[in-house]
Amino acid sequence: MADKIIRALCLSGGIRILACSAANLARDVSALQQPSATAGIALARGLAGGALMGALMKSGQRIALKFEGNGPLGKLIVEADSDGAVCGCLGNPAAEAEPLDGKWNVAGLIGRAGFLTVSKDIGVGGEPYHGMVQLVSSEVGDDLAYYLTESDQIPSAVGLTAALDQNGRITVCGGFLVQALPKADDAELEKIMERITKLPPLPELLNEGGPERVLQELFGDIPFTLLETHELFFHCGCSREKVERALITLGAAELGDMRARDEGASITCEFCRKSYHFDAEELEQLISKNATS
Repeated sequence: MADKIIRALCLSGGIRILACSAANLARDVSALQQPSATAGIALARGLAGGALMGALMKSGQRIALKFEGNGPLGKLIVEADSDGAVCGCLGNPAAEAEPLDGKWNVAGLIGRAGFLTVSKDIGVGGEPYHGMVQLVSSEVGDDLAYYLTESDQIPSAVGLTAALDQNGRITVCGGFLVQALPKADDAELEKIMERITKLPPLPELLNEGGPERVLQELFGDIPFTLLETHELFFHCGCSREKVERALITLGAAELGDMRARDEGASITCEFCRKSYHFDAEELEQLISKNATS
């Protein structure tokens, strides 16, 4: 089953719901990151959340999420484009946490104290917008909902899920995002919020009928229209040119140390694990660019 995301709006125009399935995406990224079981669950939930947030952006725009707490995971970063391209990485993929009350202890892995930073690149050549909120529960969905409600001023609810088989392979990944727009009907909103509290397990819904099944369960008897459906896929936007620009920002002194100490530099992308090597001569050219910039 192809990964996809669906945007829908109730006919009264006041409630927006997005739902996605992203098991293939999560498997692709996990193959690169090689996470522990709990870190894999955190990563998969983050990828689904990033996909939902990316779908809120306009064409050509990009969003980056960074969950950084005081737990052993260090950080969870997800980047997503409006067209469905998503990538992610972990600070310490090998980190693990004991289950809590029989459930995956993602909150313990991330850490109870920390911040969620959201960066939005709106694609007009200016600096990205950065917003930050404290982690409220260190559960990925809860913190995204809190950010949307507090920072974007749009009351939101987010549900995310991921599951592994006995071999540690992602079998289910996906979620939903509900938002109350300014013209939301209170009665309809109350119905949907009640349905969220009684929602069957998300893995069950996704296995039964994908994101469409999730939408049907959330809207219930409230009429709605589908706005857009598009695929989700792994894509890393790294390039040698971007790595060059990052190296130049280190400054001539640091580049000079690399040239003298290591006779070059090898940089590995934390998302796709591709390595870029710069020999001593190439570093010298970057030092020259730094001096003229």
